[in-house]
Amino acid sequence: MIEHIILNAATLTGWRKSSYSDANGGSCIEVLDNHPSGIPVRDSKNPHGPALLFPAEVWASFVAAVKAVD
Repeated sequence: MIEHIILNAATLTGWRKSSYSDANGGSCIEVLDNHPSGIPVRDSKNPHGPALLFPAEVWASFVAAVKAVD
């Protein structure tokens, strides 16, 4: 079974903040590239909390859809 949640996202390094996050600390997500099991996504205001793990194809489709709305 594939895990879809990483309980303590702080155990991973190399997070980057979304370019859509604002400079005031609101509505921020971070993603981690090159993870072997998919794309982890976490709330930057809660770095020790959980991260959701998306399959790379699903994440790429989501990013493409967001860019298409822009």
